[in-house]
Amino acid sequence: MNHISKIRGLFDAADIDAILLTSPVSQRYAVGYAFSDGYVLITGSAAYLVTDFRYLEEAEKLTDPEITVVAPSSMLEFIEGTLIGDGAGRIGYEDRALTCADFARIFEDLPGVAVPIGGGIEDLRAVKDSSEIAMIRMAQSITDAAYQHILKTLTPSMTEVDVVLELEFFMRRAGAEGIAFPTIAVSGASSALPHGLPSRNTLSRGFLTMDFGAMYGGYCSDMTRTVSLGKATQEMKRLYETVRHAQELGIEAIAAGIEGHLVDGAARSFIDSQGYAGLFGHSFGHGVGLEIHEAPRLSSRSSIPLAAGNVVTAEPGIYRIGEYGCRIENMGLVTEDGFENFTASSTELLELF
Repeated sequence: MNHISKIRGLFDAADIDAILLTSPVSQRYAVGYAFSDGYVLITGSAAYLVTDFRYLEEAEKLTDPEITVVAPSSMLEFIEGTLIGDGAGRIGYEDRALTCADFARIFEDLPGVAVPIGGGIEDLRAVKDSSEIAMIRMAQSITDAAYQHILKTLTPSMTEVDVVLELEFFMRRAGAEGIAFPTIAVSGASSALPHGLPSRNTLSRGFLTMDFGAMYGGYCSDMTRTVSLGKATQEMKRLYETVRHAQELGIEAIAAGIEGHLVDGAARSFIDSQGYAGLFGHSFGHGVGLEIHEAPRLSSRSSIPLAAGNVVTAEPGIYRIGEYGCRIENMGLVTEDGFENFTASSTELLELF
């Protein structure tokens, strides 16, 4: 899988003759192969993966024949010669991902004019093709399986770190390339911390929030479930059901052409109406792909319309600092007229132990 032709579609709009990709995420998007030392150079007529001998053999096996894999003695001299030979006078670069020091080192001797492309690659990545969607579906299926596993494995004597390790080991055993982001497992009063750090303390009674995801083929999944360790109080149940219904309302608002703030607002206004105003402190959702947080944003400040092919999360939460919190997160595909849910796990409140 590669996206060379889609990237060449930026050339006219950005007024460039070639593009030099330096971000590992953009490089993987371009050529479908992960490496951490080198460049991807795309001209109007050719595409090159420029690296060193450590990646040469594997890259030649795993990348599309359209991509020429090279390991020259000097990567920048190879790029310079290729640009001169191609007559490329304007070279696009990733100004959002390149440090000033690296820019000076790379472009000091390159011919032509360096042209910043801003969020061009990120915008392309926001709309997934069928092969990308298949990878994300597989990542989510592994994540769903991990949740079912942890429900059968949890015991009162486990620590929050134990829960993290159990989830992560299961996902790797089930075929994940890695974890999509550092796993969150926080219980009791710590469940009110949306990105709390798991501790080595034994699980506390009350809510246990687990936010985790697998990576498969470079693509991420993202899922959160909150369960009750012990019987939930009536107020805990009311708070949980408020979050659950808010998620349903937000999901009902999702469709191509709908601006992100309208989706966020559908969930937020309901949470506020139930007496929890100010306790939903983050956005309703975000895009997911090669990175766990990418375009588009489903936030109160986003005026960018969703597009068919976006993969987004739906994750409202309510957090009573010092007491407990709850978040429920699904992930799925934006379609022309709605949302296709990739998350199979139930959102019903579970009371364990």
